[in-house]
Amino acid sequence: MNLRVKKFLLAMLVVVILTACGGSEPTEIPGPTAVPSHTPLPPPTLIPTPSTPLAILVLPVDMDKATSDLYQKTVYDLTQQSGFRFQVRNTLTAADVADPTLKVVIVLPPDPGIASFAPAAPGVQFLAVNISGLTAGANVSVLAGDSQVELPAFLAGYILAMLVEEYHTGMVIPQGNGEAQRAYNAFVNGRTYYCGACRTFYLTTYGYPQFIEIPADEKVGNYGGYANVLINDRDVDALYIYPSVADADFLTYVGTQGVLLMGTSMPEPRPGGWVATIRPDTVKAIQTAWPNLIAGQGGINVQSPLGLADVDPSLLTPGRLRLAQETLDNLLAGRILPTTP
Repeated sequence: MNLRVKKFLLAMLVVVILTACGGSEPTEIPGPTAVPSHTPLPPPTLIPTPSTPLAILVLPVDMDKATSDLYQKTVYDLTQQSGFRFQVRNTLTAADVADPTLKVVIVLPPDPGIASFAPAAPGVQFLAVNISGLTAGANVSVLAGDSQVELPAFLAGYILAMLVEEYHTGMVIPQGNGEAQRAYNAFVNGRTYYCGACRTFYLTTYGYPQFIEIPADEKVGNYGGYANVLINDRDVDALYIYPSVADADFLTYVGTQGVLLMGTSMPEPRPGGWVATIRPDTVKAIQTAWPNLIAGQGGINVQSPLGLADVDPSLLTPGRLRLAQETLDNLLAGRILPTTP
């Protein structure tokens, strides 16, 4: 093979090798195509306007912060659920009542003059909370705090019988007061409901529960002597004090005598031996009354359900508290009558 042919073949070999090593242009692969999706819009937020109905809560300026905050939160939550505006006042003026958007006023003592404001604003529903001297009518509803005397007495009789040995319980009541007498009978029935015949191991001179009456003209400073008769002379180990004689200093004194103690209002500082307070649940009563208020239905006597507060867990342990709460629930539901054991 001559030299020219060899060169030609070598050139062809180089061309073939170069062609084999060369790559084709890369093919661009398109990215995934985004599929549009529907994002729902958030629900509209209620923005109060000057025409939005208004509810005003009137609280005393000297109310303790915790209680004030509780009432404010309660009414605020109700207004938000109902699409109302909410404002707080320490008093009520004629200008407030003249607001055409005002629909509900909830007032705690002292009375700012509801009897005069209500007739001038027939389109406004007023709820008077624990304000004495007012009667329900027209656009004024009344929530009376201490109108129930038999239910708390029954529950106190039940709880104290649960806590003391031999069921040595007693009650201090005002003399010549028919409601107090009914409360004492309910106290006895509460004890009987707990323990039936309440049989004891030791024989005693006295039957229990005991009671003692304080004359209407007695000085408050002498109340302690009446309690001592029950505690020292009649061996009473637990006392329920009727609301109208439950002076704070008197309760504090009884708390130093080594007995268990219950009432419808606990003074500060907490007396010794204080088991629990049986008091109206005003917050729940306001919540119950609210639908009628915003519906324009007035003239209602609102009954406060009772609740247990200021519970000493070392005395009313969880199991005992559960029994007490079940009994209270049955009382409120009418399944237990305080007038019968």
